[in-house]
Amino acid sequence: MAVFTPVQLSDIAEWVSTDFDIGVATAVRGIQGGIENSNFFLDTQKNNCQHEYVLTIFERLSATQLPYYLELMRHLAEKGIPVPKPIANHAGAILFALKGKPAAIVSKLAGASCMQPTATHCAMVGDMLAKMHLAGADFAKHQPNLRSLDWWRVTVPAILPHLNTDQRNLLVDEMAFQESFFASNAYRALPEGASHCDLFRDNVLFEDEGSGLRLGGFFDFYFAGNDKWLFDLAVTINDWCFLEGGALDSGRMQALVDAYQSIRPLSSDELASMEAMLRAAALRFWISRLWDFYLPRDAEMLTAHDPSHFERILRHRRQSTIAPAFSKSIPQSV
Repeated sequence: MAVFTPVQLSDIAEWVSTDFDIGVATAVRGIQGGIENSNFFLDTQKNNCQHEYVLTIFERLSATQLPYYLELMRHLAEKGIPVPKPIANHAGAILFALKGKPAAIVSKLAGASCMQPTATHCAMVGDMLAKMHLAGADFAKHQPNLRSLDWWRVTVPAILPHLNTDQRNLLVDEMAFQESFFASNAYRALPEGASHCDLFRDNVLFEDEGSGLRLGGFFDFYFAGNDKWLFDLAVTINDWCFLEGGALDSGRMQALVDAYQSIRPLSSDELASMEAMLRAAALRFWISRLWDFYLPRDAEMLTAHDPSHFERILRHRRQSTIAPAFSKSIPQSV
């Protein structure tokens, strides 16, 4: 999250009060972090009560693409998955124009991100990720993951000139491997559906209610798309279970995968493809971070991510064998 398009309270106060039933806007504050959209906390007051929402102005996604993300969030929220729910205006619309760009207002989830997760956190994430996949299985809209292979093919030539020889060789070699994997019968056989595709630690909230830890919800669905559910799981594992240097923490990984499989057991095809998909997930984010690092956009509060993090993860995934960990304790479907 960043601020490419500044917004002041005076820009939105009348719009919020006139078009929505969420009260009077009292404050708007830019949210730091991330690199895709302009995001703000929006405070309102209604019936002497304070409420907080998230206002997003979309910088790259088009008004044609956005209904998929917003309708998916509404679909999941209505099925009981804790995700931000888009706020409709008096006419029932959930997508608007603000400062000449597409915009949306969504409910704000409670809790805080955990950047040093335990096995307990990972188990809760695995459980809810599987529930989210099943809840989205009947989502009617279809849109591919826009940061998958087709995007890699276009983006890699633009970033190769910025890399040293070793990095270029790694990127070209891994692209060749993934081209082959994506063209394989094994890949085509993997189950798929609506996926988050970006379920990093900073996109999940937890609450400590005193009586115990509770998952507050998943947010930032603006990289979501129809993809292999295994890819979504691999993205999550790579971020929630990594150790310094790029290796995987076996305890956290086992907790996450066991919890996922307790809701949706992985097929034999998925188990056989896990190592290749962990590489695909690492490659996707190495490419995007290289792109954002070497070809950045101007923005207030922009925080660029270090691309070397996913370079290390990719190198480790290419050298290690982890698949047996996924079949230790949960029976798989065939």
